[in-house]
Amino acid sequence: MAGWPSGERAVNDGDTFTVGSPNVPPPRHTVKVPDEPDPNPNLSFIDRLPLTQAAIEFASEHHAGQRRRADEAPFVLHPIEAASLLERSHYPDHVVAAAVLHDVLEDTDVQRSQLEAQFGPDVAELVATVSDDPSIANAEDQKDDVRERVRKAGGYAPAVYAADKISKVRELRTMIARGVGGDEVRVKRERYRKSLAMLEEAIPGSRLVELLRFELEALDKLPPESGPPAGA
Repeated sequence: MAGWPSGERAVNDGDTFTVGSPNVPPPRHTVKVPDEPDPNPNLSFIDRLPLTQAAIEFASEHHAGQRRRADEAPFVLHPIEAASLLERSHYPDHVVAAAVLHDVLEDTDVQRSQLEAQFGPDVAELVATVSDDPSIANAEDQKDDVRERVRKAGGYAPAVYAADKISKVRELRTMIARGVGGDEVRVKRERYRKSLAMLEEAIPGSRLVELLRFELEALDKLPPESGPPAGA
């Protein structure tokens, strides 16, 4: 968002955290691992995308030590998956790079000014547009705000947002299979349905919208078998 303070980071809402930081509360969707660097993945889809290559190196460094609760993979897999969806849909390098970086304002100590200096104002603006507003305390109000902001922004922002949600729905399927359920799953499903409704208006006919719709329909109609609660 245009007004994102260049010296402020978002308040963590429980999705990710930085290991070793005493100021970040324990997340709901990650697990703690030793504070050591994660490998910088060398992936074929970025071969001709120099800005995205730099973004992956940057995100891998700043998300180091974070793990997804869904499968305990390095957290950076999530933004990289979102980026790969955009690359397959032939979005330009700076949009794919923004997808790689889309969680750094929320979940690390990176500031918008750093993104502007290293990746340019267009990438920084996209990342800020899809990031939760740290001044909004209520989680649902926060999600509603970013959804509406993305809708109003138009341009490439809805595509980055859609790719993020596709990856998140896939993670939710894994979480259900590992025993997560109840209100947590219900709330997430409702959020993703609202996201789909917004995207159907913002970018109708988009391949990303169709893919998000499929993932949600498959989750509803062909759900995974729920296993025992994680850690049981």
